[in-house]
Amino acid sequence: MARIPDAFIDDLLARTDIVEVIQARVPLKRQGKEFAARCPFHDERSASFTVSPTKQFYHCFGCGAHGTAISFVMNYDRLEFLDAVDELAKRVGMEIPRDTQQRNADPDTRDIYSVLDASAGFFRAQLTASDKARAYVEGRGIDASIVEHYAIGYAPDGFSALRDALGTDPRRMQLLERGGMFSKNDRGNVYDKFRDRLMFPIHDRRGRVIAFGGRIIDPEDSPKYLNSPETPLFHKGRELYGLWQAKQANPKLERLVVVEGYMDVVALAQFGVSQAVATLGTATTPDHAELLFRNAPDVYFCFDGDRAGRAAAWKALESVLPRMKDGRQGYFLFLPDGEDPDSIVRKEGLDGFDTRLREAMPLSEFFYNSLSSDVNLSSLDGKARLAERCKPLLAQIPDGAFGDLMQQRLTELTGVGARGSAPQTHVPTQRAHRASASSSQKPSLVRSAILRLLHQPALALELQPPYRFAALRQPGIDLLSEIILLVRERPEISTGALLEHFNERDEAPALQKLAAQTLPGEESAQRIEFIDAIAQLEKQLLQQRVDELQQQHREGTLDEADKQEMRDLLQARLRP
Repeated sequence: MARIPDAFIDDLLARTDIVEVIQARVPLKRQGKEFAARCPFHDERSASFTVSPTKQFYHCFGCGAHGTAISFVMNYDRLEFLDAVDELAKRVGMEIPRDTQQRNADPDTRDIYSVLDASAGFFRAQLTASDKARAYVEGRGIDASIVEHYAIGYAPDGFSALRDALGTDPRRMQLLERGGMFSKNDRGNVYDKFRDRLMFPIHDRRGRVIAFGGRIIDPEDSPKYLNSPETPLFHKGRELYGLWQAKQANPKLERLVVVEGYMDVVALAQFGVSQAVATLGTATTPDHAELLFRNAPDVYFCFDGDRAGRAAAWKALESVLPRMKDGRQGYFLFLPDGEDPDSIVRKEGLDGFDTRLREAMPLSEFFYNSLSSDVNLSSLDGKARLAERCKPLLAQIPDGAFGDLMQQRLTELTGVGARGSAPQTHVPTQRAHRASASSSQKPSLVRSAILRLLHQPALALELQPPYRFAALRQPGIDLLSEIILLVRERPEISTGALLEHFNERDEAPALQKLAAQTLPGEESAQRIEFIDAIAQLEKQLLQQRVDELQQQHREGTLDEADKQEMRDLLQARLRP
C-alpha cells in the first residue's frame, strides 16, 4: 500500500482541531488549557481523558489510550487508517493526493467489489421474483424491513443463473471467480457456487459486500450453510456477519452478542436485538476477539448448552483472554437443549432474551467452572492441578485489575500464592517509593531534551548543525537526534504529528507518556532548559573523548596529534 506523504499528514493535522473532532463525539469540559472527559475507550467514573489543543493529541491516564485526531477517529468510528484520513480531509476541504489514492486502489480489487455488489443486487431481485423464496422468508417470519436492512436475497436453482446474468465477458467471469462466486468440477467446468439458497451478503467495515453466506431452503439439501471461500477480499477468521448493520443501527455499541448463524442474527434484529453478529462458520479467532472489543466494551457469546456449544465457548474464551484489558467484559450465555437464539427470541420476546443476557455467566466464572469441573478441590492434589492449568492462561491476561482479580480468585480456590501475599502487599509501596525517589531526582539530560521537544517541537530549530552531541554513546541519543532532524525537515510539525510519525515504533509508548506530562513554567523557561540540556550533552561528549584519549595514553598508543587534541580538549573543558 502506498504511503500518504508526511507533508499531507502534517498539513491535515495542522488544519484539524482535535477538540472539535472529539467534541462532536464525546462531551468535553475545559480544565485550564486542556479539555477533559470520561474516557470513551473504557468504563470510568472520573474524567481521566484529556485533550490538548496546543499539542493536538489526546491521552487517557486511566487506560493509556492516546493519539492524534486520526487515531481517535480510527478507534472511535472503527475506521481503517486511510478511511480515517479521508474523513478528516473532507472535513477541512482537503483531498488525499490522487497518486496515493490510485496506488492504494488496486484496479482488480476495486472491480471485485463491483461484481460482488452486482451479485448482491442480482440475488435481491431473484428473491422478489421467486415465489418459493418469498414463501420461505414469510414462513420464517422475517419482516420486509429486515430483508431490506440485511440485503437478503436468493440464489436461484440451476448451475448458471448468476454466470449468465453477470459473466458477460471473460474479464467479468475472471472477477466473479476471484470473488468466490463460482465452483469448478474435475473436468474444469465452471458453475454457480450458490444455488437454491437464501443469500446473506457479508459486508466489510465500510459497508462493501465482500462475500456471501447461503442457507438451504430445502431441508433435504446440504450443507445447511455455505460460505464464500477465502478470497483477496474475504478472510472468514477476520470478519463478522452483521457487524456493519449493528453499527448502522447503533450510534454507539454498548454490547455485541455473538451467535452462530445468519438466521440467528436476523431473528434477533427483528425482535429488537440490533447488536447481534455471527462468526462465519468458524470458531471465534483472535482477530474476531479484537474486532469485537474494538467495537463494544461488553461481548456476550451465545451458544448451545450441549458439549459442542461449550467447546465452542471455550475456544472463544481462549481467543478473548489475552485481550481482556480493563474496561472490557465477556459473558457466556448457554441456551437450553434444542433451542437457538432464533427460537428463543420468538418464544420469549425481547424482554425474555434481555433477561437471559443479564443472567449470562461472566467470563471469570466460566473460566474457573470449566477448568475445575473434573478437579477435587477438597484435596491438595486437586488444588495443585487447577493451579497448573490456570497458570499459563492467566499469564496471557494484560496487566491490570482484571488480571489481578483473576489471580486472586485462583488463590481463593487453591491457596496458591497466599503465602507470598504478605510480602507482596509491600510491593506497591516499594514501587511508589522508587517512583517518588526517581521523581525527586532530576531526569537525564537526554530525557529532559526530548520532553521539551515533544511539548515545543520548534525548539529544534534553535540548534544549528552539526549536532556534535549525536556522537555521545548514551541511551536515547539516537532518538533525540532523529527528532531534531525530523523537525528540521518539517518545521511546522506539531506535537500530535510528531507522535504520529513514531506511532508504529517501539519508542511510541514512552514518547506518549512524556508528551502527556504537564511542564511547569513559561515556554521561555522551557527553551532555556532545552538549550542548557544540549550544552551539557556537548560537554559530556567532550569528556567522553577525553576519557578515550586518556585510555590510549595508559595503553601507550597516543601519537602527537592525539596528544595535541587532548591538550585542546582539556583547555576547552576549563572554559565556562
